[in-house]
Amino acid sequence: MRYMIIVKANADSEAGVLPRETLTAAMADYHEQLARAGVLLDAAGLQPSGRGWRIRFDADGRRQVVDGPFPETKELAAAYTLIQVRSREEALEWTRRFPAPFEGAACEIEIRQLFELEDFGPSAAAGRFRDIAPAAAR
Repeated sequence: MRYMIIVKANADSEAGVLPRETLTAAMADYHEQLARAGVLLDAAGLQPSGRGWRIRFDADGRRQVVDGPFPETKELAAAYTLIQVRSREEALEWTRRFPAPFEGAACEIEIRQLFELEDFGPSAAAGRFRDIAPAAAR
């Protein structure tokens, strides 16, 4: 089971303010523990939304590029950690140990389970994804 731990953005992360050394050290310790346990798949901070864009699709499938920044900071992600564990309970235990992402500020992380290819059952399209999926997604 794969889970994504999503750190919600705030005004500082959207302004490009980098975390203090103490938080960077705490995150490094946490991610080292994940890696030693063999559950860490990936982790990274995200650049502010002002450096990104969205692709908006209308009902007919036409695309429109919308450049950032995006106004609803609380709806944005500032960082993520991707883990692979045996159960929801194990994921919950790891996320309870996640360091507070913004020192001295109220914040939250969101945890979401990823779909696995077997969730989609047998189909030609799912088979194509199975053929190209990295080993962790199989």
